[in-house]
Amino acid sequence: MPHSTYLPDRMGSARIDPAGRFEAGSFAAFTLTYTAGQFGIDDTGSIKIVHRFASDMGQPQFDRPEAANFVSVEASNGAVLDVRYDNKMNIRPWDKTLYIKVVRGYLKEGEQIVIRFGDPRQGCPGMRLQTFCEETFEFRVLVDAIATYDYVELPEQPTIAIVPGPPAKWVAVLPTLLEAGTPFSLRLKGEDRWGNPSGKCDRTFRLKASGPVDGLPETVTFTQGAFTETIDNLSSSETDHLTIDLVADDGTMAARSNPMRVLGSKPYTALWGDLHGQSEETIGTNSARDYFTFGRDLAFADVLGHQGNDFQITAEFWADLNGLMAEFHEPGRFITIPGYEWSGNTGLGGDRNVFYLTDDRPIYRSSHALVDDVSDIETDATNVNELFERLKDEDCIVHAHIGGRYADVKVGHDIKIERAFEVHSAWGTFEWLIEDAFRNNFRVGIVANSDGHKGRPGASYPGASMFGSYGGLTCFLADDFSRKGVFDALRRRHHYATSGNRIILETHIDFQTPATLYDQDPNMGPTETRIVQQAMMGDIVRSNDESVDFSVDLVASAPVERLIIRNGLSDVETIRPYSEADLGHRIRILFEGAQYRGRGRQTVWYGHLVVDGNRIERTAPVNFFNPDKVLDLKSPQELHWQIITTGGFCGFDLWLETAQTGTI
Repeated sequence: MPHSTYLPDRMGSARIDPAGRFEAGSFAAFTLTYTAGQFGIDDTGSIKIVHRFASDMGQPQFDRPEAANFVSVEASNGAVLDVRYDNKMNIRPWDKTLYIKVVRGYLKEGEQIVIRFGDPRQGCPGMRLQTFCEETFEFRVLVDAIATYDYVELPEQPTIAIVPGPPAKWVAVLPTLLEAGTPFSLRLKGEDRWGNPSGKCDRTFRLKASGPVDGLPETVTFTQGAFTETIDNLSSSETDHLTIDLVADDGTMAARSNPMRVLGSKPYTALWGDLHGQSEETIGTNSARDYFTFGRDLAFADVLGHQGNDFQITAEFWADLNGLMAEFHEPGRFITIPGYEWSGNTGLGGDRNVFYLTDDRPIYRSSHALVDDVSDIETDATNVNELFERLKDEDCIVHAHIGGRYADVKVGHDIKIERAFEVHSAWGTFEWLIEDAFRNNFRVGIVANSDGHKGRPGASYPGASMFGSYGGLTCFLADDFSRKGVFDALRRRHHYATSGNRIILETHIDFQTPATLYDQDPNMGPTETRIVQQAMMGDIVRSNDESVDFSVDLVASAPVERLIIRNGLSDVETIRPYSEADLGHRIRILFEGAQYRGRGRQTVWYGHLVVDGNRIERTAPVNFFNPDKVLDLKSPQELHWQIITTGGFCGFDLWLETAQTGTI
């Protein structure tokens, strides 16, 4: 318990009105009434109303009663109150704090402080609720009744439920690689405007496949209350690429599945995973059980890891988490990867993800900052090199990543354990991390995950807060659908990272003369070798050929703008699969980057564009993940926008009336 436990039953009570269920991202007004307990609240005493770090509820403001998120606060006895808001004024994960201090007067038992969130009395449209779902969204109340700044949590907290809205987008998911004639499933869902899977679906679509599919019905109907629809026992005997469309009554395409490659025999299994996210037991949202259920049943992931901050994982939660891993682990259907986030300060090496091959392994914490039980403090690893030393005899893999703290791989790196760097997550895109690896001659794979805090692993939308990207996915090219298969793929770098799309990506090299393939990095010591004529993604090969054929096979779920082939830090070739004539009247404008490597990396782009001597016919956003951030076409000559980047890119396309005239 991070706060005082002194007589919570005598510290008063709080209620919220109205209670009930509210649509994610909607506007609503609430009155929270705190009633003082036996001690009242003394002069300079205070209360805090706190929300989770991950919540992107509108930020309270106190100056414009006609605008959204206006909050009013008053005492029933007329006491003067000092009211302020801070995003980090309480112990994590309950960081976001509305602070109310009694500065002239005091409260006796039974007197009240009334807080109106989204106070509608002067025209405020309400508080914008958080954009992701949570059955028990708390307005958590802490009381400093005796003016000691030692807070007590009320024993019963006001809660509401945040639920999905109606579907605004439809999603269809197929396996990525399939052997001809093997049964497969098509998995479908609707998502609301904020990316929450919706059970408010009541619609029928026609199904249209790009090639022959045995067992595919003509239509599929989404029913109220069902968050997904699955069509099983499909098969295809033609070796080709296959997609399946959802077609609306008016003939428009509502969704197209990811591409599926059908082969006569497949050399490996393509498994999609999100290894990195958190639940409410640390800094995320919803329970760890909800986390695994979402990843398996609503994000359609094949592989899932859970990475709680080590300094917040109690021994009890570590045991519970390992039990959940074992319960959900089902080789051939769904793989769980046990582990935790080593959350060392940046100067000590920065964030690392630790993954174990087996359950119930030790946790070597970076600190016990939020864990009161220090009986195992002697096992802590307070810098990254101590971590590598602790892990040297474990069957494990470490990934460097960037979240709140970024991994400084110059402080420490172990080639035997640290096998991959995470270059994309909901926090942004961080190619500089892999560039650090190249500068230091590290041989590592590249992964992408969500690092999600909103309870949506495997399909993690950024919402309306500091997260700037849709969460990533990693495709593991594994020998089999098992935990060991995923680990072997990681150790051989047989995987690729995406920013959330399920593309098909294969690379290989053909040698003119036999070459030597190393089973593991020979820099680690002796390893098995074999003679090959071809090598795949991630392989380490020695060849005497003066030149080799390097092949890239890419089948994407959207048109490809460019393919850049790099040798370390140098660009070798940029391939654009279109000509200038194909662009027609379209111009693309992109912004990208981050302010710096740490937490405050958000770069805000507020801008406008004026066209002289031409007209804008239409526009389309690129990577505008937050529905609050919009393109505003003021006139055929003027466009305004607001958006953020956190390392990745965003922008827009313009279609002009003519291709060659005018000035921007």
